[in-house]
Amino acid sequence: MKQPDGRRVRGDATRRAVLDHAVQIASREGLDGLTLGTIAEVAGASKSGVATLFGSREQLQLAVVHHAGTIFTEFVVTPARAQPRGLPRLCALIERWTAQSEERLFEGGCFFLACATDFDSKPGLVRDALRHSIAQYEDYILAQITAAKLADQLPRLDDPEQLAFEIRAYYAEANYASLLHDSREPYRRAEHAIARRLLEAGAEPALVAQIGLGLTPAT
Repeated sequence: MKQPDGRRVRGDATRRAVLDHAVQIASREGLDGLTLGTIAEVAGASKSGVATLFGSREQLQLAVVHHAGTIFTEFVVTPARAQPRGLPRLCALIERWTAQSEERLFEGGCFFLACATDFDSKPGLVRDALRHSIAQYEDYILAQITAAKLADQLPRLDDPEQLAFEIRAYYAEANYASLLHDSREPYRRAEHAIARRLLEAGAEPALVAQIGLGLTPAT
């Protein structure tokens, strides 16, 4: 059997190590805070070596967005997929999203909320990559809400897109407020608000329990 090329294996390992450092820097300082020189210094690599791996600053930024998406998917989406479609999976997604922000999977809180602020008014490939990654998760949340409605798990819900928007808004505020005030309380408030909203839409309390804080059904 042909043995893997040692140089390629080392190059791939170096690339992953550089990207692991870069996603953490970007979550704290934004993608604009990334330069080939800065990343080389932090990762213990040469600037020329980093340039060889990525080619340009923009290519580095694009690679960082993709790497962050892989990390996010493995931590949030993949575990949630173990739950049935609809409300159980939606609740698991909410719980895992809270955990990735609260536990600082990315040191600066949610990577995509942090970096989207830098690029929301800057057209180009990096904004396109951020928008694509964010839209994938938003669409997945909406798909679970829609599946829950079709399965009669949210019988009083009349607008799945509105609920998806509210969930995103609660967690964006929780992420921001937690970072600003160095507090976990915003996550509890977001969980409380979302759980109450799901119960108002007719969700079974037992299905909301993993995020639900023991609320009673709406009357």
